[in-house]
Amino acid sequence: MESMPDPVTFVRESYLELKKSTWLTRQQAIGSTAVVLSIVALVAAYISSVDFVLSIIMRALLGGR
Repeated sequence: MESMPDPVTFVRESYLELKKSTWLTRQQAIGSTAVVLSIVALVAAYISSVDFVLSIIMRALLGGR
């Protein structure tokens, strides 16, 4: 197994790796967040509607109110 580097080396290397990363612009982050929230809302609405329809069917089959 590899030994863990000392904390200073770890932080230094982590910082250097973060500098290599490309970060989203503010506009890209807002757009991506809007897409994710829209998809989550659509999936939640779909699952809720399927659950509602199935509960109606089960009540009808089991003689519930």
